[in-house]
Amino acid sequence: MDNFTFHNPTRIHFGKGQIEKIADEIPASATVLLLAGGGSIKANGVYDQVKSALGERQVHEHWGVEANPDYDTLMPAVEICRAKKIDWVLAVGGGSVVDGAKFVCAAVDYDGEPWTLVEDFGSSIKSALPLGVVLTLPATGSEANSASVISRRSIKAKLPFMNPKVFPIFSVLDPETTFTLPERQVANGIGDAFCHVIEQYLTYPAGAAVQDQFAESIFRVLIEVGPTTLAEPTNYEARANLVWAATCALQGVVGAGVPQDWSTHMIGHELTALHGIDHARTLAIVLPNLLEAQRETKRGKLLQYAERVWGITEGDEESRVSAAIAKTREFYESIGIPTRLQDYDVSPEVAGIVAGRLRDRGADTLGEHGDLTPERIEAILQAAA
Repeated sequence: MDNFTFHNPTRIHFGKGQIEKIADEIPASATVLLLAGGGSIKANGVYDQVKSALGERQVHEHWGVEANPDYDTLMPAVEICRAKKIDWVLAVGGGSVVDGAKFVCAAVDYDGEPWTLVEDFGSSIKSALPLGVVLTLPATGSEANSASVISRRSIKAKLPFMNPKVFPIFSVLDPETTFTLPERQVANGIGDAFCHVIEQYLTYPAGAAVQDQFAESIFRVLIEVGPTTLAEPTNYEARANLVWAATCALQGVVGAGVPQDWSTHMIGHELTALHGIDHARTLAIVLPNLLEAQRETKRGKLLQYAERVWGITEGDEESRVSAAIAKTREFYESIGIPTRLQDYDVSPEVAGIVAGRLRDRGADTLGEHGDLTPERIEAILQAAA
């Protein structure tokens, strides 16, 4: 296991009725920007609960943050923060709203062109407004980490950034706020969380027993409760376990001191930028074929994954690896997420375009060994046709 420093400062308020904790978290004198998406929080009662908890605080609102939050949607929120001297940002929504809020918090006091904060992966961030979260969609883990992904549709870009300054101060996770989500969004959340764990776990053995077994437990929970919560959306126990699994998938423990491989996400971001495919669905397109392409370098962990997660113990090593990869594809398909480019009416020609975009961005040695070249990425996407 490698040396590491672990620190997660986000305070989690989990369970029914916890939105009222906002009153204890945000100072009574604070001026607050409420950042939200398309309005579903008004339909399901979350907005009223949030407003009640905010009480007499001065609140300004910015709506319309979309899936894959867009730079041009967020910049007006930055201007509101500057003009109204906002003290706190409160993100109420799913991971995209939270990601967008992180950008807003970081951009307010930045003197330069705010897109730079994304282009340099967050290294220019020196300060950020305090951020609170009310999560309404389990998926990204953004409610308890320092990462964000921002799109800029005008230039067909989707890029991640990370900085400890944008950790949420607190996050409210009430599973009941997710009961009215469309099935597609719930399935996407399950698929996204599953891949988050994969990319921190399925590399090579590093002697990290706690991290490995924590990851494996999250896999098993998602495999078990995913179909249940899709079939029974108001089953509190199933949905609560999904919400917590999605948070635990990317709050730092699984990836502490171990090699990681975020190439599936990097490739998937390009598919979203080019074709608008849901983030989780791009992961499902890329992941099985990437595992097949990397079966030799990932062999040790693939065999461990096969046994401990899927119970595959029969057959030689080759057949067990193949079975584990097949199970991964089957899992995505079982929760309603197709895994082929053709399922999204995308031509195999996209393979060369994506490879070229990554090369142009300098992302030409992806993977835990830096061995995923643009040529190999192109082959992976061609195999996904």
